[in-house]
Amino acid sequence: MTQIQETETLELLSAEDCIRQVLNANTTARACITNSFQAEDMVVLHLLRQRIPDLAVLFLDTGYHFRSTYEYRDRMVAEWNLNLVNVTPETTVAQHEAKLGILHLVEPSRCCDLRKVKPLFQSLEPFDLWFTGLRREQSPTRAKLKQVEEHKLVSGKVLQKVSPLAGWLWSDVEQYASKHGIPLLSLYAEGYTSIGCEPCTRRSTDPENPRAGRWDGKKLECGIHTFVPPSESDASGKKE
Repeated sequence: MTQIQETETLELLSAEDCIRQVLNANTTARACITNSFQAEDMVVLHLLRQRIPDLAVLFLDTGYHFRSTYEYRDRMVAEWNLNLVNVTPETTVAQHEAKLGILHLVEPSRCCDLRKVKPLFQSLEPFDLWFTGLRREQSPTRAKLKQVEEHKLVSGKVLQKVSPLAGWLWSDVEQYASKHGIPLLSLYAEGYTSIGCEPCTRRSTDPENPRAGRWDGKKLECGIHTFVPPSESDASGKKE
């Protein structure tokens, strides 16, 4: 079976079966999940912990998260005994703002690059499998998301990026969380549908686009998730 055929086969699998097949085919691979502690991430983490109890959970701590996010993170780390890897930028928020000002207001993409993209990609270097909670329904920019893709890091290393919930709807996420007793971040109850850094997150006014409240609608992605195969990307793994 070719790589393309294998990918197409994975697209037909349930989230559980996708995870099972990927892990069975990569028994010696080092796996991690990037987790912003949004609902989708918690569902994927719940599925993965049944097979990898000590899975590395990478939380991108920009320093700008909601207080509720930090509180929920700490609660779930304690309750689930998570192997948390707190990924931080090179500078604290105070150092960052002293040098560059309130960058997220004037150059949000540069702010994301410094405090999110670069730190996270560096933290992914030791791993071979990268699990995410991404879904196609989340945004027009994610409409062509596949359950299994390749992602090229700045170093040239290629990871398997696995998004088992690619085809799920929000109702599927809610149903799974309810069925398995997974508490959700309190910000959902306040009307937020996509949650990132506090200064750059608003409630979405577009029912068709849960991420429309991010960055005041100026953009939809921070730059981490680009959905471009390594063969089509530049050396940084991103395509403008």
